[in-house]
Amino acid sequence: MEEIDLIRYAQKGDLDAFNRLVLMYQDLVYNQAVRVLGEEEAAQDATQEAFISTFRNLRNYRGGSFRAWLLRIVTNACYDELRRRRRRPSTPLEPQDEDGEDIESPHWLVDPGERPDDRIERNELEAALQHCLNGLPLEFREIVILVDVQGLDYAEAAQAAGKPLGTIKSRLARARDRLRDCLKGFGELLPLEYRLKGEDK
Repeated sequence: MEEIDLIRYAQKGDLDAFNRLVLMYQDLVYNQAVRVLGEEEAAQDATQEAFISTFRNLRNYRGGSFRAWLLRIVTNACYDELRRRRRRPSTPLEPQDEDGEDIESPHWLVDPGERPDDRIERNELEAALQHCLNGLPLEFREIVILVDVQGLDYAEAAQAAGKPLGTIKSRLARARDRLRDCLKGFGELLPLEYRLKGEDK
């Protein structure tokens, strides 16, 4: 069944159709939440809240990119979580287990076919990237995640963020500049083909 048919059925209250939409998009929505919040447990909560909100508001969907519409909902859920954190700040940058110990390799990053050395390098690169993302102002972080991580085009990103196309392009350029500056400090972690221009290879 095509996405648009699933949406139509789900709008009429068909739970099976809605669950199939959830299965189609749960990884995308969760990945967005992880990148915005930088923490697995909070991302799981935001993902759940996003899908609850999606189900409640599905009749308000009027067309356009459905994934952009979903990403706007989960980003708003992340913003709600970040507002709660400001009232009670205590969230670490690195994922932790139940005992409060840093998790070197969260399960959502693990590739079972990966060699241990490769996994360590990828975890270090992942931590560097998340560190630099966390350092961006939220309005920049949102746009760079939508375009460079989630792969939305500018129009979809504008829909997801609820901002004009010119704002998306401007914020993306500034976000990329800041990420580039931040990642210079982690150049040795980047594979040769991904190192920034002008760096020693």
